[in-house]
Amino acid sequence: MEEVRGSSPLRPTIFLFFTMELDTLRHSTSHVMAQAVKRLFPGVKLAIGPAIEDGFYYDFDSPQPFSEEDLPKIEAEMARIIKENQKFERSELGKVEAVKLFEKMGESYKVELIKDIPDEKVSLYKSGDFTDLCKGPHIASTGQIKAFKLLSATGAYWRGSEKNKMLQRIYGTAFATKEELENYLKAKEEAEKRDHNKVGRILEIFTTHEAVGQGLPLIMPKGAKIIQILQRFVEDEEEKRGYLLTKTPYMAKSDLYKISGHWDHYREGMFIINSKDEEILALRPMTCPFQFMIYKSKTRSYKDLPLKYCENAVLFRNESSGEMHGLTRVRQFTLADAHIICLPEQLEEEFKKVLDLIKFVMKTLGIENEIWYRFSKWDPDNKEKYIDDPKAWEESQKIMKKILDDIKLDYKEADGEAAFYGPKLDIQFKNVYGKEDTIFTVQVDFALPGRFGMEYVDKDGSLKTPMVIHRSSIGCYERTLALLIEHYAGAFPVWLSPVQTVIIPISDEHMAYAEKVAQTLRDRDIRVEINDKSGRMQHKIRDAEVQKVPYMLIVGAKEAQAESVSVRERSKGDLGPMKLADFADKIVTEVKEKK
Repeated sequence: MEEVRGSSPLRPTIFLFFTMELDTLRHSTSHVMAQAVKRLFPGVKLAIGPAIEDGFYYDFDSPQPFSEEDLPKIEAEMARIIKENQKFERSELGKVEAVKLFEKMGESYKVELIKDIPDEKVSLYKSGDFTDLCKGPHIASTGQIKAFKLLSATGAYWRGSEKNKMLQRIYGTAFATKEELENYLKAKEEAEKRDHNKVGRILEIFTTHEAVGQGLPLIMPKGAKIIQILQRFVEDEEEKRGYLLTKTPYMAKSDLYKISGHWDHYREGMFIINSKDEEILALRPMTCPFQFMIYKSKTRSYKDLPLKYCENAVLFRNESSGEMHGLTRVRQFTLADAHIICLPEQLEEEFKKVLDLIKFVMKTLGIENEIWYRFSKWDPDNKEKYIDDPKAWEESQKIMKKILDDIKLDYKEADGEAAFYGPKLDIQFKNVYGKEDTIFTVQVDFALPGRFGMEYVDKDGSLKTPMVIHRSSIGCYERTLALLIEHYAGAFPVWLSPVQTVIIPISDEHMAYAEKVAQTLRDRDIRVEINDKSGRMQHKIRDAEVQKVPYMLIVGAKEAQAESVSVRERSKGDLGPMKLADFADKIVTEVKEKK
């Protein structure tokens, strides 16, 4: 267990108490799994094995990586240990004695953990021939474990740092009853059907390749089309709302990031380049310093504000290899980024307008009920992470809280989650497996305008510093695409579908009419493909269904003569014949209304 001192806090409600008991069951099951692994693979060293939100895991230092084929063997050995009905027995040892014990056992990771504990004594739990360092609590005996399942084997760095050794992690889960376990496994199976990392590859939205690199997905034509649709939608909507489009460089000298503070607070997350001229360059992790320089290109008046700069910006962040996953966490991504430079008295109104835009975009995408809001504040004890200006922090957080309360936004608060230069509103979501992440943020910036010397001429002729709101309207397109894939299980609404219609000619002699239908639809800006492959029509229909195409058009001699198409809809099946012009009108209307 990673925490080995103190005791678990009491939980205030019956539901949470039940959760604590479930955590205890799962943690006890992780011990049984570790014991089984030690029996089967004696050379393995133990690291940590906590209960987590939906199960448990245990990390091992193993000479050979575990595979999925190892899991049934480990489960079988766990079943034997459970049948033995071993008691979980707690004891305490002084740190010196505990170190000697685990050194004798060859458990170097446990020794490291013991040395980090400030208390003079540590607690151990013994079951059968297995002893582990653990704060507990545990169930009475292994025989109380009635329903468990090992889920996967993967890699994980010791203590979560890529500077440390890569260990082998086995995930599992346990429930009080077999029925609960079966329900969980069914839900997990359904989640896997929506997992963007699987569905996105099946639908040829994106792929990855070792030779390209981790965290660098290759967006395929269908995925690129969806992102293009989203970008055009966002740019058009932002232009209606008074935003001005910019295009800024992908890299800059380190001097720029030193002004912004990123060089001091964010350098480890940046890609640094040494140029031929001995200048130190870095790929941009955000666009704010660049747009601030555009603002500074000439003298500004209070009458010019607010100024709203927007950009679909390609950004680069040096994520650790253990954090990267599919499209949700990558090293290169495109962000719908913007910065609103305004007068202090305009801040509240502009912040409300930002939230109005976000709500509009989320509702249009159909995911307004999939997100929630988190007010992320600074941690005054963390001097290294944040700009050290307590008065500015308190004032900006007070302003932001007032805005959120005035508009009656339902939000949660989180200390220590702010940007290094100001508080932020995070738009949160969960993936199909329940993992929470941030889709994008809105930030009130009290620091960077002053650091960059941004000024405006006020009514009285004096020079003053503006306020800045950093914001996105749809977030990182790759991450939002992942969310949309999972939300729709790949069955995108018509306006977002990379292919809106597949034409299926009954035979080769009907190809000429199929081409005519395709051209008619393309002339109406409808995205269409013709399935001209050999094979039975039913197989072609099935192919279109697997690819989640919204509409299939069957054409033959009868349709050619009547200038019609036989329509099948993805969700409703056969809709019967329809005039070609009427079908085109139907699609155009659906796209326009973004149904």
